[in-house]
Amino acid sequence: MPKGVFQVPVPVNEPVRSYAVGTKDREDLLHAYKSLYAQAPIDVPMYIGSGLVRTENKKKMSPPQEHQKVLGYFNYGTKDHVNAAIDAALLARQKWAALPWEQRAAIFLRAADLLAGPYRMRMNAATMLAQSKNAFQAEIDAACEFIDFLRFNVAYMQQIYRDQPGSQPGIWNRLEYRPLEGFVFAITPFNFTAIAGNLPASAALMGNVVVWKPAESQVYSAYVIMELLREAGLPDGVINMITVEGQDAGEVVFKHPDFAGLHFTGSTAVFKHLWKEIGTNIDKYKTYPRIVGETGGKDFIVAHPTAKAAEVATAITRGAFEFQGQKCSAASRAYIPKSLWPTVKDRIVADVKSFKMGSPEDFGNFINAVIDKRAFDKIKGYIDYIKTQSDAEIIAGGKCDDSVGYFIEPTVVVTTNPKFRTMCEEIFGPVITIFVYEDDNWADMLFLVNETSEYALTGAIMSHDRYAIEQASRILENACGNLYINDKPTGAVVGQQPFGGARASGTNDKAGSYLNLLRWVSPRTIKETFVPPTDYRYPFLG
Repeated sequence: MPKGVFQVPVPVNEPVRSYAVGTKDREDLLHAYKSLYAQAPIDVPMYIGSGLVRTENKKKMSPPQEHQKVLGYFNYGTKDHVNAAIDAALLARQKWAALPWEQRAAIFLRAADLLAGPYRMRMNAATMLAQSKNAFQAEIDAACEFIDFLRFNVAYMQQIYRDQPGSQPGIWNRLEYRPLEGFVFAITPFNFTAIAGNLPASAALMGNVVVWKPAESQVYSAYVIMELLREAGLPDGVINMITVEGQDAGEVVFKHPDFAGLHFTGSTAVFKHLWKEIGTNIDKYKTYPRIVGETGGKDFIVAHPTAKAAEVATAITRGAFEFQGQKCSAASRAYIPKSLWPTVKDRIVADVKSFKMGSPEDFGNFINAVIDKRAFDKIKGYIDYIKTQSDAEIIAGGKCDDSVGYFIEPTVVVTTNPKFRTMCEEIFGPVITIFVYEDDNWADMLFLVNETSEYALTGAIMSHDRYAIEQASRILENACGNLYINDKPTGAVVGQQPFGGARASGTNDKAGSYLNLLRWVSPRTIKETFVPPTDYRYPFLG
C-alpha cells in the first residue's frame, strides 16, 4: 500500500522534432525506415495473457505506397481467441485493480520515456512505412501525441483521485475511484498510432483490463506498441491484443456478462451498430457498460470577408490534405466569400500544384498514399461522381493511380450547390469541396453550415472581425466539439485542446483530458462515523 501522498511529474508536451535537412534526427529516422523496410518479413502474434499466439491463418501487411512489398504477416484468430483474451483479462484483473495507483502510473510514465528515447524512431518509421505518413505527420502522432497521452493521463488520474468530498465533525467522507467491474473492449483505427495506443492504455491506467482489437491496416505499428508496453513492465493479461474478424469479436464480447465498457474510434456506421448490439444484450451484463466513441466528421472552414486570403488558403491546404485527408478532423468543406475567392483560389491551386507525392521514404513528399484499396476505390468513386455533375467542378487534382501504391492527388472541388453530395458526406480522403457565397450572406451561411452535416467534430472560423467571430461561435455552438479560430481544424494537442465531437461524431468524452478517464472508473462513496449513535430516538420525539 502507498506510504506517502505522491506527486506525479508535471507533464509537458513532448517537443516536436523538425527532421529538417542536415539534422541527425532526419538521418536516424531514415535509417530506421530503411531498416524496417529491408528486414525479413515479420510475424506479428496476438498477445493473449502471457502467450504470443500464432495461427495457420496469416494475413499480409504491405505499405500503402508499395502494395506489392510484403512487410510481414499477422496471425488471424477466431472466436476461441476472443474468449481466451477475455479469460486472460479477467484472470489479470484482481491483481491489476489492486495494484497501488502509483505503480500503474510508473509503468505508463516509463513507456512515455521509452517512446521519447529508444522507441521513437522505430515507432515513427513503422507508422510511416505501414500507414504512409510523412516524417512530420508520424512525429506529431506516433511519437509526440502518444507520449503526451501517456504522461498527461497519469497527471489526470492523480487529479481525479485527489477530488474528494467534504466531511463534517465526527464523519470522514471518502471517494474511491474503482475500475469497472469486468473488462473493456478497445477498437482502434488505422489513422493515428497515438489513438491506437491510448484507447487501451487509458482504460488500463485506471485499473481496468482490456481486450484490444486494432485496425488490420495498423497492426504493424500496433505490434510496436505492444512491445513498448511490455518493455515498460505492463503485466501479462492487462492489455490483450487480438486480430480477428470484427463480427467474431462482437459475437463473443457483446454477449459476455463481464463486458463493462467500449472504447472506440472508427466509423459512425460501425459505432451505431455496436451500440445497438450492446442494447440488445443489455440484460446479459452484470453492469451497464460504458460506451465511449469518437467517430466521423464533415469538418468545415468558414471564412468571413475580413479574413486574410493567405491564411484561409493555408488553413485549407494543410487542414484538408495533411495525411491525405485521413483524419476525422480534416477539413472537407469550406465556405468562402466571393470577395476573397479569386485570391484564395489562386493560392490553393498554386499550393496543390507544388505538392510532391510519393513514398514517405522521400522526405520531400508532402502527400503519400491512402491506406488501402478499399479507401482508394471509395475516394476515387467520389471523384468520378464529381466529374459527371454539372453543379461541381474540379479545379485542382483529381487523378488517381493504384498501379504501385494507392495514390490520389489532392483534389479541390468548387460547387454552386451548398448541399452537393461532397459537402454533406464524409469521404475520408484528400478531397475538399468549396462553396462561394455572397459577402452579405454571412449570417445565413452560418446557419447553412450548422444544418448541412450530421456530424459535429471540428470546424474553423477565419475572421478578423471580433463581432463576426462571436456570432459564428454562437450559431455554430453545437456544430463541432473542437472549434478553431483563425486556424485549420486539425492538430488538437493533448493537454491543450481536449478532442471529441457530438451528434454523429461521437460521445464527446474528450480524449486528452480527465473527462475521458472518468469514464473508466466506477466511484464508491465511503462514509465513516467515528462515534455512532446508540439510541434510535431523535430529539424531536421529545
